[in-house]
Amino acid sequence: MPDAAEFRRRLETYYVHYYRDTLAISGWRDLVEVRLADEAHEGRRLERLERVLGRPVRGRRLLNVGCGPGGFSAIAHRAGAEVWGVDASPEAVALAAVRTPNAHALLAEAEALPLPDRSFDIVYCYSTLEHVTSARRAVCEMVRVLRPDGVLYLHTPNRWACFEGHYKVFWPPGLPRPLVSAYLRARGRPTAFLRSLRPLSFRQCRALLEGAGARIVRVLDDLGDRPVGGPLWPLVRAYYRLFGIRPHLEFVAGRRGKA
Repeated sequence: MPDAAEFRRRLETYYVHYYRDTLAISGWRDLVEVRLADEAHEGRRLERLERVLGRPVRGRRLLNVGCGPGGFSAIAHRAGAEVWGVDASPEAVALAAVRTPNAHALLAEAEALPLPDRSFDIVYCYSTLEHVTSARRAVCEMVRVLRPDGVLYLHTPNRWACFEGHYKVFWPPGLPRPLVSAYLRARGRPTAFLRSLRPLSFRQCRALLEGAGARIVRVLDDLGDRPVGGPLWPLVRAYYRLFGIRPHLEFVAGRRGKA
C-alpha cells in the first residue's frame, strides 16, 4: 500500500468523523481503533459468508454494495475473489481504491449500479440497505447484476429490534421519527444521521427480494442472543421470542428461475 502512514491518517479521520462527530458515541476512540486494525473483524465476516454460502469466494466475481473504505473488499480480494466495490461516499471510495489497488472501487448509488446485467457470482450487501433512498430500486439493481447461478447475501438491521447498531444504544422499536429524535436528544445524541437511516422489517425485505425477481434460499436467525438494554435484556429477549423478532435480517437469495 503506497504511503501507509498517510492512508492510516485518512482512515482515522474518516472514522473519527463517523463515530465521534456524527454519532457522538462515548467510546468512539475504541471503535476507531478496531476499524484501524479491522482484518480480524472483516475476516470473521468473510468466514461467515463462506460458511453461509457453503463455498469459498476464491475465483468468484464479488460485488460489495456499500463497500465503505474497503475493509471487507480487501479481505475478499486477498482470499482470491475478483472484487468490485461501490459506495456513495467519495472519501470511502478513494480509501478503498488506495487500500486494494487491484480491486475496483466505484462511486455510485446502490439504486443505480454502473455495472452490466448478470455479471457477479456474489453480491454482498452488509448494513447498507437501511441507508439507501429507495430500497426497492437498490434490491432490483442487486438482483439485476447477479448471474443466473449467483448468490445475493443481504444483512440489515430489523426495524423492530431493540438495539440501534449505528448509535449503539438501546432502541424502543417502532417509534415514529419525531419520537426517535426526541429520544436521542434526551440521551444527548445528535439526530442528523437519522435522515439516512431507514431500517426495514422482515416482511418488507422479503417483499423487496421477491418483487425484484429473487428467490430466498435461506433466512438466518442465529445472531439474536446478544444482550442489549442492560437490566432490560430479559424483557427484550422475551419480546424477541414472543413475536419472532430477529434483531438483524440476514438473507441468502438467488435469481428466480435461474434464467
